[in-house]
Amino acid sequence: MLQARFRKAFAARAESSGFSLDVEFRAAAGVTVLFGPSGAGKTMALDSIAGFVRPDEGRILLDDAILFDAVTQVHLRPQQRNCGYVFQNYALFPHMSLRENLQFAAERRPRLERHRRVNEMLERFHLAETAARRPHEVSGGQRQRCSIARALIGEPKLLLLDEPAQGLDAPLRAELYQTLREVRSAFGTPVLLVTHDLDECFELGEEMIVLQEGRIVQTGSPREILDRPANIDVARLLGAFNLLSGEIRTLDPGRNSSRLRIGEFEIDGPYFPGRLKGDRVTVCVRPEQLAAFPRNGRPGPNQVPAALERAVEKPEYVRLEFNGGIAVNLPRAEYERQREAREWVVQFPASGLRAL
Repeated sequence: MLQARFRKAFAARAESSGFSLDVEFRAAAGVTVLFGPSGAGKTMALDSIAGFVRPDEGRILLDDAILFDAVTQVHLRPQQRNCGYVFQNYALFPHMSLRENLQFAAERRPRLERHRRVNEMLERFHLAETAARRPHEVSGGQRQRCSIARALIGEPKLLLLDEPAQGLDAPLRAELYQTLREVRSAFGTPVLLVTHDLDECFELGEEMIVLQEGRIVQTGSPREILDRPANIDVARLLGAFNLLSGEIRTLDPGRNSSRLRIGEFEIDGPYFPGRLKGDRVTVCVRPEQLAAFPRNGRPGPNQVPAALERAVEKPEYVRLEFNGGIAVNLPRAEYERQREAREWVVQFPASGLRAL
C-alpha cells in the first residue's frame, strides 16, 4: 500500500510560470492510474515517490517504510525505496545486451540466484531468443518488455510506469497491455501508471486519479468517472462528451424530471438535485448516448433539428458532427443506411443527461 501526501512548488522565473503540485492519495494492489493533460504534474508525482524529486512538504509511505517525511527530514535515495520504475524512453543501457541489463538490475542478489532470476524473467517476458542483442537491435515492444522485466527483477513493492504506451503502434500497444495484465496477475505488485489516454485507463486501471494543474480533481474507477464527471473541467479532460450550454426551465423532484432549453429548443431531462429553475448549466452527454435520424416531418419528443457538418470515419463507428457542437457516434451499418439524408434530427436521452 502506497500512502502519499506531499507538496512541491516551483517559483516563477523570467521564462517560465510557477507551478505547485499538491496531492494526497493511496495506491493499493492492482493498477492505479494518474490521468491528466501534459503539465498536470503526473510525472513529477511519480518522480517524488521514486526519490528523484524531493517534495517541500508531506509524507510518503510504502507499506511500513517511510520514503519521505518533511518533518523528520527522511528522504531515502531512489536505490533504497524498493520501487521499480519504467521510464518513457525505457532507459535501458545501450551498450549492454538485454541479458546484461537484467543482470545489472539484479546485481545485489547472490550469483546463482541472480542467474536463475535473469533466466526466469527472460522466459516470462519472451526475451530469451533476443537476450544477447542490445536495445537498438530489438523492436520497441521487446525494449518495453525488457524495461518492465528490469523494473520487476528486484521484486519491488511498487511498480511505477510513466506513459509506457507512448510512441507504440496499435499492435505493440495491445502487446504491452497484455504484458501488464500478466504482471498484475502473476506478481501482485501494486502499479501506479501515468497516462493521458482514456482508453488506457479502461484497459488497465482499477482506480483512477484525475490531475489538473497540480491538484486532484476527482478519484474513482474509470467507469465511475466517465459516467459521473465531477465538473466541466473533468469532462473536458476526458474528451468524451458533448458539452452544451442550457437553462433549466422546470424541475419536478416527484417525477424525477426536468425541462431544459438548449439553443432554440426544449428537451426533457432528469431531476437535478441542488439546481433551481432558471439556472444556467452545461449539459453533459456522451456521443454514443445520442441518436441521429433523417428528419421526417415535425421532430418528436427530445429530438432537435441539426445540420450535419461532416461525417468522420472511425474504426468501429461513424462520428457525425452537427452544428451547435453536437457529436453523435453511429454504428457504421446504421449510418450507411441513411447517409444520403440532407436533414437530420438528434435525439437526446431524457435519463442520460447531466448538468454541470
